[in-house]
Amino acid sequence: MRKNHQEQPSLPPRGIAHEHAKELEALSDLLAAEGTFGELVAQDLSEGVDPDTGRPGLTGEQTLRAALVRQMHGYSYEELAFHLADSVSFQRFCGLGLGDKPPSKSTLQRNIKRVRPETWESINRRLVVGAREDGVESGRKVRVDCTVVDSPIHHPTDSSLLFDVVRVVARLMGRAKGYCGAVEFSNRMRRAKRRMLGVGYAKKSKVRRDAYKDLVDVTIETLEFVAAAMPLLKEFSEDLARDGAIEVRGLIAELDHYSQLGWQVVEQTHRRVFEDDRVSAGDKVVSIFEEHTDVIVKDRRETLFGHKVCLSTGPSSLVLDCVVLDGNPADSTLVETMLDRHTDILGKPPRQAAFDGGFASKANLALAKAKGVKDACFHKKRGLEVSDMAKSAWVFKRLRRFRAGVEGCISFLKRSFGMDRCRWRGSQSFKSYVWASVVACNLLILARHALN
Repeated sequence: MRKNHQEQPSLPPRGIAHEHAKELEALSDLLAAEGTFGELVAQDLSEGVDPDTGRPGLTGEQTLRAALVRQMHGYSYEELAFHLADSVSFQRFCGLGLGDKPPSKSTLQRNIKRVRPETWESINRRLVVGAREDGVESGRKVRVDCTVVDSPIHHPTDSSLLFDVVRVVARLMGRAKGYCGAVEFSNRMRRAKRRMLGVGYAKKSKVRRDAYKDLVDVTIETLEFVAAAMPLLKEFSEDLARDGAIEVRGLIAELDHYSQLGWQVVEQTHRRVFEDDRVSAGDKVVSIFEEHTDVIVKDRRETLFGHKVCLSTGPSSLVLDCVVLDGNPADSTLVETMLDRHTDILGKPPRQAAFDGGFASKANLALAKAKGVKDACFHKKRGLEVSDMAKSAWVFKRLRRFRAGVEGCISFLKRSFGMDRCRWRGSQSFKSYVWASVVACNLLILARHALN
């Protein structure tokens, strides 16, 4: 039976006199004082599982604490498993006794990845409300800005995407041929790899186009093998026992999924390479593995591949709110969303709000004032008068300087909590990763406030 927390843990390890160990102790006290976070995580761990059967496994509290250790130190699951087995401070923080067997890397991954982004968001909201009650953060003054978190993909080029299609489909077709001998398939992966490298090393456009043409032909040939194999595999699965049929149907679903993406990549390459046509960011395939990835162009400076994230922080540097966005909406469309969410979290709108220049517009200034914001400062005026934004030029300058602090908060999240690049696969896992970074950051800030 899965538990929220250990009612009577085994003998805990002895604490050590080190600065970070003291931070972990303060952080542990914060989690223990709240007491409900473990229940929220345990609900996710128990979803779809009979709670009265099986081994107990990690508790909700232990899973949450292990996830926080991972985010704070940037460990892989293998490194996390080692440090939980080796470190006295981490064992003490995660509630592992001297006689307890430390969790394996697969156990840690399986449990941590099951925590939903909604659960992380709920934990963060409770932290923010608790910080207001303790006087750490009032919520009356906020600063808002956006950043981009990269997806775990390689830089997308048409040649690399075509090669990805060929190698993944070749692997799946190898499995299909092992199940059903009637399936015909010729593996062209080595040829596809040579053509991909030829595209990258080509110094003349004609040589590059010829390499692209052969690479596209190889991809089409591979996808045609899939089209011919699908009816055979479907017929074959009907004659199998239940377990075997489930495996083959899962393989069919994977082949169908990557085949559709493969044809999209072929069409995209034809348009871009051979027809010199532009493909809009919304129609572009940048990864066959992380399809949710958006193309984010930042003021013609650079192109990033991931998701745009909008953050609001306070004077305490706590991240009060976070929104992972789909697509690349203009900053000017996000003012109402961020103000409404702030009011929903803390019960009332901020008295003062400082926004980056991209949020500036007369409509947004009027909207902020209508929602109860007394002073709304935008980093760039864009035709707005200082007297309309704030009650005095002094207040405007103070808010403008205050806004610059959000850049430091974003840098702290990216450098110390891994929010520069998501390490988890899948759209929901991307959001969970971002929220886990935010929660770990806020807890460490609160622990340092408690120590000081």
